[in-house]
Amino acid sequence: MDNRIFKFALPVAGVAFAVLLGYLALTRPGYFTSLTYVGSLLFLEILLGAVWLYRRAFFPITIVVFLLAGVDLPVGTVWNMLRWMVLGLGALVGCAIVLKERRFSFGMFDIVAFLALLAAGMSAAVSRYSTLSFLKVSSLVLLFIYGATGSRLAVQGRESRFFTGLLTGCQILVGIVAAFYFSGVEMLGNPNSLGAVMGVAAVPVLLWGALLKQSKWAHRSQLLFYGLAMYLTYLSHARAAIAAAILVSLVLCVCLRRFAYLAVGVGLIAIVVAAMAILQPEELSRSVASFNDTIVYKGKDPTSGLLSSRETPWQETMDAIQDHYWFGTGFGTSDKGVDPTENLGKFSSSSLTSREHGSSYLEIFAWVGVVGVLPFVMLLGGLLAKILRTMFWMFKTGNPAHPAVPLAMVMMAGICHAAFEDWLFAPGYYLCIFFWSMSFVFVDSANLLRFSTRSDVDWSRLNTASSDLSVVTPGR
Repeated sequence: MDNRIFKFALPVAGVAFAVLLGYLALTRPGYFTSLTYVGSLLFLEILLGAVWLYRRAFFPITIVVFLLAGVDLPVGTVWNMLRWMVLGLGALVGCAIVLKERRFSFGMFDIVAFLALLAAGMSAAVSRYSTLSFLKVSSLVLLFIYGATGSRLAVQGRESRFFTGLLTGCQILVGIVAAFYFSGVEMLGNPNSLGAVMGVAAVPVLLWGALLKQSKWAHRSQLLFYGLAMYLTYLSHARAAIAAAILVSLVLCVCLRRFAYLAVGVGLIAIVVAAMAILQPEELSRSVASFNDTIVYKGKDPTSGLLSSRETPWQETMDAIQDHYWFGTGFGTSDKGVDPTENLGKFSSSSLTSREHGSSYLEIFAWVGVVGVLPFVMLLGGLLAKILRTMFWMFKTGNPAHPAVPLAMVMMAGICHAAFEDWLFAPGYYLCIFFWSMSFVFVDSANLLRFSTRSDVDWSRLNTASSDLSVVTPGR
């Protein structure tokens, strides 16, 4: 569509919409006294505004909508179905903009993602429960299309603003979750969801923000929220989340050669433990016993091993693989014809429960079988290769100010965590939406690392209310 026609049609549509609202107010005043109609109208207006400001507004709105659909609060039920409308609209508009501007070149990662969608569709076609499976495949299609178009549009050319907003969003999320948690309300529904969000999304981004060149106040603020996110991860007692958070913290500090941060962190822990041993030895003994029981062994007999609590779900998945070895049970469905991701929370695929789960990698093998699992293996293998490239670049330059750095840590945390929790291919879960949306952006950023060196960094300052930081916009 010609830009002049578009600029002319938009005001005309706005005036026509205003006239329609005036007419309805006069002839159907009951519509404006109903919370349902008023809320729907407000949501429609926000959605239209997000489309108008697509690059700036649509990505955060998508994440917030999926997050609201998964929280254990009264507002959650409203967003359970609306989230798919938002994701579908984001994919549609993203495709339209990309096709119109032709500013992206799709590479091998996009081709492999397309092959993964074909494999998922094939498994749905041969499944005994094809209707449910095709619905799950459709949600994955929307997610990958939005990731390949909409999320890239949100970042490309505005990296500094996007990652500043991402840091601010993580701070707000950690603050809100902490406020609810310490007031006795588990906003995210259960401990596993709390650990997953903190360990995979918040911890890597906030620690990266603390390592950027910025003002003292911003630096201390980032460290404070990072410490709070780590504490919430520990309080979740989710071993996979704790392991992922510790792993990315170590890798980020080592690769960027910030050994002082590691020394300070280890020193603080040692001081706290020593103080407890001297002042309250009995309390320290109880804490160690509680840690072993609730976190390390999850209430199981220590002689049965660290992973004994996961043997049952893993064995169930292995049995499904043996029964449906070649083509799987159908993407998103079990061999009993139910959606296994319903066990992830109150809403289908929305949040993790406190029970132990299977592995995302075993689940996808069970869903698509040995015939269809290869594209998914290649997809994850491509991400791992980009992560290793980013780590090498980080160690070589010692430079945190590149978009690939925080995204590589999020990808690493997600891949590590997904080995013990089955959320990675559950598109209704907000962490899955965030992970795969950012994966397409990460691949683009990692491909540009060879053009960025420490000597050509543009330390342009970006002042915000939350921080004063610099992010390199990689050269094309």
